[in-house]
Amino acid sequence: MPKTRTLIMGAAGRDFHNFNVYFRDNEKYEVVAFTATQIPNIEGRRYPKELAGSLYPAGIPIYPESDLKKLIVEQKIDQVVFAYSDVPHEYVMHKASLVNACGADFRLMGTTTTQIKSTKPVISVCAVRTGCGKSQTTRRVSKIMIDMGYKVAAIRHPMPYGDLVKQKVQRFASYADLDKHECTIEEREEYEPHIDNGVLVFAGVDYEAILREAEKEVDVILWDGGNNDIPFYKSDLSIVVADPHRPGHEVKYYPGETNLHLADVFVINKVDTASPENIITVRENLRSINPEAVIIEGASPLFVDDPDGIQGKRVLVIEDGPTLTHGGMAYGAGWVAAKRFGAKEIVDPRPFAVGSILATYRKYPGTGTILPAMGYGNEMVKDLEKTINASDVDMVISATPIDLTRIIKVNKPMQRVRYELQEIGVPTLEDILRKKFKK
Repeated sequence: MPKTRTLIMGAAGRDFHNFNVYFRDNEKYEVVAFTATQIPNIEGRRYPKELAGSLYPAGIPIYPESDLKKLIVEQKIDQVVFAYSDVPHEYVMHKASLVNACGADFRLMGTTTTQIKSTKPVISVCAVRTGCGKSQTTRRVSKIMIDMGYKVAAIRHPMPYGDLVKQKVQRFASYADLDKHECTIEEREEYEPHIDNGVLVFAGVDYEAILREAEKEVDVILWDGGNNDIPFYKSDLSIVVADPHRPGHEVKYYPGETNLHLADVFVINKVDTASPENIITVRENLRSINPEAVIIEGASPLFVDDPDGIQGKRVLVIEDGPTLTHGGMAYGAGWVAAKRFGAKEIVDPRPFAVGSILATYRKYPGTGTILPAMGYGNEMVKDLEKTINASDVDMVISATPIDLTRIIKVNKPMQRVRYELQEIGVPTLEDILRKKFKK
């Protein structure tokens, strides 16, 4: 039988995972190419032969998604697999319509074909959109499990932006490991807080190999999801975070709505800064899709070192990059802190933006008067530094989860905004975790 000629649409994460667990050694398929979007500087390279398996001795090329129509026609593609996240349902169907019009089948792969079973208990923390507060929820879960006497490893959703062969399996136990693996700002934002809490972090490209390494060292696996993707591992407890600042998004984005159906526990985060009407809308949507799941409400209290030092200042606010870009948020914790602590003005950074930062604003015009902490490579980090230092402000307020001054040199006073999950009422996450995993 002829092999099914397949193209995988991705963003250097779910696409590689789907290939590894389903297509890599599958004689029924020939994966002709990947396409890439969302993340800069991914297209133009190859998925390496060292990871692609014996069926692909030359590796697999990665093209920009803008070449999709041309590739389907010229390469006689039979099937296109959509494999990235945090996009509206309508967007997915526009892509499906294009693919079908070109003659190919359009496929969304489910949990049966893509999830791996662990020998250890797995707790997954996912979300309905980027920027819901998934990271602080993951940190809260890890602290509870450690207090219960378990050794925990967080396995983070992939961010393989460098040498894919070197990044096959990565283990992070210290800041030195972050430097060793030449981590981007986006990677550091996810890994550093876990390391600060004494939690091992694993990540990379081959998620079965990553899982087997983590299982050797810990009692419990904590899946730390990215964007609103579904877990790569079969979960013993599925926690899904929703955001009342974007009511309705929980049922309008792919694959966030899939997470709603999978959830055992919902966390409606940021209820301290959202309107009651929006909280009710989110709660009703969650209940309508998954009435059996437990719902917890949580706040994200803000902490800065010197609140009085912000009052009356003209400030530049820096927020997590993906949250502002494809996450679609116009503001975050830094903006809230600036307003709460009396900043005189939040200065628009766009007139000072250079290079890749300026290009980011052009691609995501809704980002507005906040500076996204983009840092997918050295050039972008340098552009971020230049933009900050050129800005005409009294102070920088940084709400990224890391200390940016470890990576860039800032010529202005900077205050960091920290935030953690704080459950409101009962049950709490601790109540649920102790009942489920009591020794």
